[in-house]
Amino acid sequence: MSAIKYVENNDLDSVLGDGTRPVLVDFYTEWCGPCKAMAPALDDLAEEMSDSLTIAKVDIDKNSGLAAKYNIGSVPTLMVFVDKEQAAMRVGALGQRELKDWVMQASGSPS
Repeated sequence: MSAIKYVENNDLDSVLGDGTRPVLVDFYTEWCGPCKAMAPALDDLAEEMSDSLTIAKVDIDKNSGLAAKYNIGSVPTLMVFVDKEQAAMRVGALGQRELKDWVMQASGSPS
């Protein structure tokens, strides 16, 4: 079972919560090949870090308001939020190890 949360109705604030946990947000589309290729790495990370990280996915075709708010021009675009503020951004698919290392660095978590 996936621990990934899916953003609906442009409501990213509900996923960001009170800011006590870092949140990795994957801006994607259903038709994006690199997005699909990266999905298993996100699933693995969600399982491995379920106690310390929230992972959310935003389908920009269904949440165009968020895509505009965060200036999403390409997918996949990944953002890490710490204390409800954007702390880091990457564009393009990442492998599992690279993804975890980047998230750990961006969120300030020890590796």
